[in-house]
Amino acid sequence: MPFDNLKRPGPQRGTGERAINLPPAILWLIAINVAIHVLRQLLSDSVDQQLVIEFGLVPANITGDQAGLLSMIVSPITYQFLHGGWVHLGVNMLSLAAFGAPVERMLGVRRFVLFYLSAGIVSAAVHVFFFPDSPDPVIGASGAISGVFGAVLMLMRQVGSLSSLLPIAGIWIALNVFFGLYGGTPGAGGEPVAWTAHIGGFVYGLAAIRLFMLRRPT
Repeated sequence: MPFDNLKRPGPQRGTGERAINLPPAILWLIAINVAIHVLRQLLSDSVDQQLVIEFGLVPANITGDQAGLLSMIVSPITYQFLHGGWVHLGVNMLSLAAFGAPVERMLGVRRFVLFYLSAGIVSAAVHVFFFPDSPDPVIGASGAISGVFGAVLMLMRQVGSLSSLLPIAGIWIALNVFFGLYGGTPGAGGEPVAWTAHIGGFVYGLAAIRLFMLRRPT
């Protein structure tokens, strides 16, 4: 990324490494996601399905009369670490590595993790707002990664590498609406995706990234 070569004091210097040299938070997030998916392969189908229902994002479990504390507090985080298959996981982790590495190098480990998880939580809230009665579980890191993608675009714009956000943002939103309504995205198995969550995370990334950046002394 163009802004990945900026000189910064302290441990964040030397950010012009090759893309394969991923920063620590990205590596840990990828490792945790992969480890969870591997462990799920050891479970029976019925147990795994129950795990998805309990720890995935099920709007009806949050808004219903019998909404549990686990669903309201834990699932907006845990759903980000569950995936529908190896292709779904692979696409998300590659996207996380591509978009997340320069953002983490800009923010640092702690602020990046906070930003990443908060983007996923906002994505979950947007999905629940639009589909409050849905019994279908939503899983995957796509909402959080959408936030990271929005942050990348905003950072590129700030350093003059992107003249306007509107064309890219418009195309990205249009694609999410299309694939959300008709399916066809990699790893979705032909099923529609939670497009409102993706857009919510993306808009959050555009708007909130400045809140996580350290202010430079004047």
